[in-house]
Formats: sequence, C-alpha cells, structure tokens
Amino acid sequence: MSDEQQDEQQIVYENESEETDKDFDLEEGGDSGQIRDKIKKIKERLIKCNEDKQEYLAGWQRAQADFINYRKRQEEQMKEWLKMAEAGLIGDLLPVLDALDAVKNNPFLTSDIQGGVNSIRKQLTDILDGHGLEEIKAVGEKFNPEFHEAVERVESGEEEGVVTEEIQNGYLLNGKVIRTSKVKVSK
Repeated sequence: MSDEQQDEQQIVYENESEETDKDFDLEEGGDSGQIRDKIKKIKERLIKCNEDKQEYLAGWQRAQADFINYRKRQEEQMKEWLKMAEAGLIGDLLPVLDALDAVKNNPFLTSDIQGGVNSIRKQLTDILDGHGLEEIKAVGEKFNPEFHEAVERVESGEEEGVVTEEIQNGYLLNGKVIRTSKVKVSK
C-alpha cells in the first residue's frame, strides 16, 4: 500500500473514531445525571442489539431447517419418481415374459430353440428379480381379488374358491401388485 493510501485509510479511521467519541463522550466535567443517561442509552442500545441478534439467529436457524427439510423432500420425491419409472419399464417388459412363456412350451420347436428361449427367459427374469419383481403364486391358492383376476369359474374336485389354473402370470414389484394373475377358480 502506498503512503498516500495509508494516509487516506488513517483519516477514515480517525473520522470514524471521532464520530464514535461524539456519540458516547463522557466529559470529565459533566454531571453524573448526564453520565447515567448516556450509560442507560448505551445499555438500551446493547439490549436492542442483542434482541436483533437473537431474532436474526432464530430466522437463520429456521431458514436452515427449512432448507434441510426441502432437500429431504426433494430426495424422497426423486426416489419415488425412480420407482415409478422402474415400475413402468418393468410393466412394459411383462408382455415379453408372457411371449417367452408361450414359446417355451411350443411342441413344434426343436429342443435347441426351446433351450435358447428358456435361457433368454432366465436371464430376463434374473434381471427383473434383481429389481424386486416376484411372480404371484396362484394355482392351489385361495382366490384373493387383491392378487387374482378370475376369468372363469370351473367345476373341479377342489373346494370352492381355489385357483385351479393360471391363464396369465401376475407379478409383485417390491411387494406391490403391478399385474394380477388371470385365473380359473373352482365353483
């Protein structure tokens, strides 16, 4: 810093100091009443400053808590969106599984082709299982409209209301039904 800049800086400090001294000048010859008044004013200003400080601190703490809560809500919302996107994609792949199931039992296909289809189906189901997909067990189970959709009632040796045949597989994704099983139920 040059000498000129230092001189200017010194003048600024001196001016600020003089103004402060004027505000709180306790003259040697002043009466004690004036001194008490000035001390009282200083205490009042100090109390006001402390109140302002507490108010600003409380406001800042509320703002910080609000921001933390906002960030948590955003993270939760992002997780929900990802789950919905995953459920949509997996739901779109279910017809592919249905097609592979239909092909794997086709008697007109050679054993090599059936083996290839079974291998592809296993790879796909392993991937989907890794994302939380589960097949709903239906045959032999008591009919439950939460998991099963009855397409036909049939005579059978089973007690009434038991699933006798599964027409289309149903699936759960992370414990939630994404497609009910289409089934035949005993009368």
